Amino acid sequence: MSTVNLENKTILVTGVAGFIGSNLVKKIYQDAPSATVIGIDNMNAYYDVELKNFRLAELEKYSTFTFLKGSIADKELITEIFSKYKPSVVVNFAAQAGVRYSITNPDAYVESNLIGFFNILEACRHSYDSGENGVEHLVYASSSSVYGSNKKVPYSTDDKVDNPVSLYAATKKSNELMAHAYSKLYNIPSTGLRFFTVYGPAGRPDMAYFGFTNKLVKGETIKIFNYGNCKRDFTYVDDIVEGVIRVMKKAPDRKNGEDGLPLPPYAVYNIGNQNPENLLDFVQILSEELIRANVLPEDYDFEAHKELVPMQPGDVPVTYADTSALERDFGYKPSTSLRTGLRKFAECYAEFYK
Repeated sequence: MSTVNLENKTILVTGVAGFIGSNLVKKIYQDAPSATVIGIDNMNAYYDVELKNFRLAELEKYSTFTFLKGSIADKELITEIFSKYKPSVVVNFAAQAGVRYSITNPDAYVESNLIGFFNILEACRHSYDSGENGVEHLVYASSSSVYGSNKKVPYSTDDKVDNPVSLYAATKKSNELMAHAYSKLYNIPSTGLRFFTVYGPAGRPDMAYFGFTNKLVKGETIKIFNYGNCKRDFTYVDDIVEGVIRVMKKAPDRKNGEDGLPLPPYAVYNIGNQNPENLLDFVQILSEELIRANVLPEDYDFEAHKELVPMQPGDVPVTYADTSALERDFGYKPSTSLRTGLRKFAECYAEFYK
């Protein structure tokens, strides 16, 4: 792998007002204070825009951070950003997220996840024109949803993922294929990251743990599938961005094969916890931390607000990531306990919503 030094570099982060994007920017400045970050986000209303503004406001304190409102599907804008700022590292987190939303709003996924990603790849390709150094590393978000209804766990990047069960998953698998083709054709070092469930302060309201919280606050009952015997891979956001930054700093090598032609400098990793948590335990700890943060009253009866129900069709009892490759290549291992992470989430929820 080639070392990519982030100091004094210009880094483009797309989807910068998103949950992982905004936390990544903080981590970049912690790690490489001399870096310049250009952030782009279309600020769409898929979920509460106030939450996106709240995250962006926290980034305004960095003097070398520039925010641009716009869509990566706007080719002219992307071409202009690359020619003006000449980013050395590109992190593409802009995407229409969510599996269920893709069933009713497919256009949004094609526009952002396919056309938008194509524009980023094209801009990376042309960054080498006229002998320029260009982009040293493209890091982009894929998703654990590419595994579809795979029965084998843990999910490994060696598994075949040719049977997506949602358009969202299909667009993410397409990103990996497009990146591979561009890496091969134009020698663009690229690394895809298949994210598993990420949680933490100011997280995405469409995520299950956020939905659980909203329901508990309203005194509604939450359904826990498979009678509580579901296990999921939950990773705290600080652990995730630590993993992303390590990946950014090591790009797949550019080298030639036996035929003298370039081998694609391309890699894909799972990024998660490799430590599946029982959903019932997760919600139990969440309710305790919400009481501690005064989001729920002290005498809150969690037992009365949970309903254990059978499995949903199409759901799998256990999903988690095989992250051994990430540990091997980057020494990455998440370290935040579930209680610590949920405590920080509960405290932020109290601040933002109360």
